[in-house]
Amino acid sequence: MIITKTPFRMSFFGGGTDMECFFKENGGAVLSTTFDKYCYVTVRHLPRFFDYSTELSYSKRERVTNVDDIEHPAIRNAMKMLDMHELRLTYEADLPARSGLGTSSSFAVGMLNAFYALKGKYADKRKLADEAIYLERILCKENGGWQDQIAASYGGFNRINFGADGYEVLPVIISPERKEELNRNLLLFFTGFTRFSSEVQGINNVSSEDKKTQLLEMASLVDQAEHILTDNNTNLDEFGKLLDYSWKLKKQTGSKISTGHIDYYYKIGMEAGALGGKLLGAGGGGFLLFYVQPENQEQVRIALRELMYIPFKFENGGTRVIHYTPETYEPKD
Repeated sequence: MIITKTPFRMSFFGGGTDMECFFKENGGAVLSTTFDKYCYVTVRHLPRFFDYSTELSYSKRERVTNVDDIEHPAIRNAMKMLDMHELRLTYEADLPARSGLGTSSSFAVGMLNAFYALKGKYADKRKLADEAIYLERILCKENGGWQDQIAASYGGFNRINFGADGYEVLPVIISPERKEELNRNLLLFFTGFTRFSSEVQGINNVSSEDKKTQLLEMASLVDQAEHILTDNNTNLDEFGKLLDYSWKLKKQTGSKISTGHIDYYYKIGMEAGALGGKLLGAGGGGFLLFYVQPENQEQVRIALRELMYIPFKFENGGTRVIHYTPETYEPKD
């Protein structure tokens, strides 16, 4: 039996520039971190006592005798890609799916990590990220960028650069005290709305030529944000103000990025004392993140009491195997 633990991510700047059709020509960059909310994937070989050979448990339960009959596209394609058979797979998570935190990609990374471990093989972070991107974007034909798979695999607070040759992951080097201060100044709220990121990406078509100017500016904000974080002489509050500017810019890249409800809650948060914020993910719903100075946090939480407040801490681990019990498995003839 294998159990993997894979973090979710929050992206601060550069979202949309991680779309392959954009960065292959224009380059791109993202500033993001993983935090202490996780998905867990448990995998083992299913004993041969049943009239089905594979059992899957996620938001629904599937029992099939043929891998091609699996409804969940990521599981079906991943099992075929790695030649997996006769499995019992269970997925559970600390936060809901379709909420703007890269949950589907965290699942894809954690599942691939578990599959390799079940086969007695080691897959490094680069391999897991690359194969999760291939799984979701090529095999499953889902719209979206590359940042989620990379963040879930590597973990930590990173700048991810994108270009014609692919990507590179560069950890952001800041003092523990400054990083902790940033963590304390961020408040996360669940709006209660969920949507498929790939659908929003498809509708918005954020990489089209008429959005190029905005996306290039969004990529440039990564440089500014990284400077704020790494320069101890710069007031960290500038990070919050830059979030506000970036959010307003991102809303120009697609009609489905925000909604009336999201705009309403964002306005309330800002009026209550937040310096900036953004909707996490492709848009349309999910989690609102605010940068709020400590003295204003109580009034912001009161103003947004209709929403669920989610405490969190940054994490550095990325996906990992947290339980490993080898199995003796002989494939059927």
